Amino acid sequence: MKNLVIVESPAKWKTIEKFLWKDFTVKASFWHIRDLAKKDLWIDIENNFKPTYIISEDKKKVVNELKKLTKEAETVWIATDEDREWEAIWWHLCEALWIDSATVNRIVFHEITKSAIDEAIKNPRRIDIDLVNAQQSRRLLDRIVWFKTSPVLWKKIRQWLSAWRVQSVAVKLIVEREREIKNFKPEESWKLKVMLSAKWMEFTSELAKIEDKSKKLKNQEDIIKVLATLWIDTDNFQEKKDKKWNIYYEIPLIANFKVVASDKKDSTRLPWAPFTTSTLQQEASRKLWYWVSQTMTIAQNLYQNWHITYMRTDSVNLSDLAIQTSKKFIEENYWKDYSLPAWRKFKTKQANAQEAHEAIRPAYIDKTPENVWLEWSDLRLYKLIWERTVASQMKEALIETTTYVFSPTIAENQEWITKWEVIKFPGFMKLYMEWSDEEIEDWDEWTPASTLPELKIWEIANSKNLYANQVFSKPPSRYTEAMLVKKLESEWIWRPSTYAPTITTIIDRWYVEKIEKKLAPTEIAFVVNDFLEEYFKKMMDYKFTAKIEEELDEISVWKQDWIKMLETFYEDFKKDLLNSDENALKVVEKVWRNCPLCNEWELVYKFSKAWKFIGCNRYPECKFLENIVDESKQEYMNSLKEKYEWKPCEAWWTIVIKTWRFWPFLASSLYPEVKWIWKIPNEKLEWLEEKFWWATCDKCWTWIMHVKNSRRWPFLACSNYPECKNAKNLPKDKDSEEEQ
Repeated sequence: MKNLVIVESPAKWKTIEKFLWKDFTVKASFWHIRDLAKKDLWIDIENNFKPTYIISEDKKKVVNELKKLTKEAETVWIATDEDREWEAIWWHLCEALWIDSATVNRIVFHEITKSAIDEAIKNPRRIDIDLVNAQQSRRLLDRIVWFKTSPVLWKKIRQWLSAWRVQSVAVKLIVEREREIKNFKPEESWKLKVMLSAKWMEFTSELAKIEDKSKKLKNQEDIIKVLATLWIDTDNFQEKKDKKWNIYYEIPLIANFKVVASDKKDSTRLPWAPFTTSTLQQEASRKLWYWVSQTMTIAQNLYQNWHITYMRTDSVNLSDLAIQTSKKFIEENYWKDYSLPAWRKFKTKQANAQEAHEAIRPAYIDKTPENVWLEWSDLRLYKLIWERTVASQMKEALIETTTYVFSPTIAENQEWITKWEVIKFPGFMKLYMEWSDEEIEDWDEWTPASTLPELKIWEIANSKNLYANQVFSKPPSRYTEAMLVKKLESEWIWRPSTYAPTITTIIDRWYVEKIEKKLAPTEIAFVVNDFLEEYFKKMMDYKFTAKIEEELDEISVWKQDWIKMLETFYEDFKKDLLNSDENALKVVEKVWRNCPLCNEWELVYKFSKAWKFIGCNRYPECKFLENIVDESKQEYMNSLKEKYEWKPCEAWWTIVIKTWRFWPFLASSLYPEVKWIWKIPNEKLEWLEEKFWWATCDKCWTWIMHVKNSRRWPFLACSNYPECKNAKNLPKDKDSEEEQ
């Protein structure tokens, strides 16, 4: 054998083999070959933090096969991905195979295409030991934190808890947000709008100033004072309630509003940069509702099947070839008006970004989402990446903003403002629009459908109705995965490629649960977070965690010695360990009654892996345990049992209510032997389905219309959706609105 190429993934192995010559043999290492053993620290702290690595049992067969092949090969090539972790895996691979890393050809490519692989073969390099040391120091530091801190938590709180450097900080963010929500006090305010008409168009205007001072309406008294200036009788007001149970008034008003100022200006809006790892995770969460881990799994699959470039990157750079092919595609498909006269280059804002990488983009721009064959979930993510990449090279959008300032003729000291934006030239918006993390507010039903009329100074608009709406400030929402990724990145906490495993870990360890797509801390998360905040302040500081990442970057370019960095960290960390062991009391929350079984010890609150319960303080010697009853949850469970239990199920048995983690579900009475399960039906959707389904689709005339649920409201869609794109709002009538 002349050439042996070792890659990490079996999928990549089969793809790369197609592009190489006959004298190249490609094999896979199946990712990590060796690591620190799981059951002990395996780091000699006193001997310059010397680690002891072992080959895992499931990889010994692979290692033996690769050893045999490396002896037969004249030249060994290693083609793992280009980042710290994979540089370290390459080094581990050389150590495990007993080959000199100085003689091995290291090749890297950011896309699995023939041209990229040929270029990599022409330009091999050697191992970058600084990258290896940076990754090794991160691995050892996190191992030390885990092995040293976790036993303290076992001793002071309960067994089998764990504390990791970055996961604990991520939990801290979620706990702090939950406390913000609980401590939030809503503030009342009011909005005053008037419906105006001019030149056969209707639009709204909102009160902004009185006597050149911004006017904030805080309560009903403020509203009544303003209405009095408009000669409106407030004695016969009828209060109404909106959907959020806020008060609003709808008052007839016949008055003239004259234009006292107008402004019309054009502004440009630039497209967003191509995707980095974190922005892809955020946008896939917002638009596709993918979990962060799901996004990374799909992206890995797309990369290994040579559809996209490398998906672990914090750079927004595009290669000249990608820009050139994007420009050509835009000119051929969207006319030259949408093409830039010159290339657009994006600059990465993150200080420690790896600029050697490219942004995430399609491997071939001409492979549009319409002419590439992929699984549905893969296609949706590919479409997102493709559209973002091509849109980044399209012309900027041109937005016309019109602002009118009105003053009522009966109260000329008031200023009412109407503002409206019109897209004069869509540019990149023709292909791609980004969404924000904030929840979408209800649409303003009074907003004009298209544009505002052309009005000149002193022209008159006539009022029809006045609307006074009570609003309350909202608490901050819980983090979604996308919002948490954005926050971690803004604090410079760890690399974006590691956010997915971080979020997965804190969920798997029961510090966080998902409630309606949002991340909520469990009760044990509060206890552990407060303990770590008290006794490991430095480790829990966001700036300290970000500083560690900066130091790892310095190690990767040989600006800092990795052993010295670990020594400095451990010196302070050891003091915290000693302080917590000597001074921290065992965290116990009393129930304030004696154990009914032994009648000697007090009852206390305890934690299992997933929930809180009551137990004897002498447990496990005294075996008394008691569940904590949540009355609201108990009522809900009782209602579910009354509605569904002992009715026949599709598996020819009866239905019972079961719970998984915190969620109830329907199951066979012989579950788990009979593996029939079903989610709790959505009653609102069931009612709508009964009312509106079974109509024949008026587009394909083959399938029927079903009620489907979306992020904001249900809608009607063809049962062959999304192949048949027929989707529409539910019909509205008074009866259906009242029942809903």
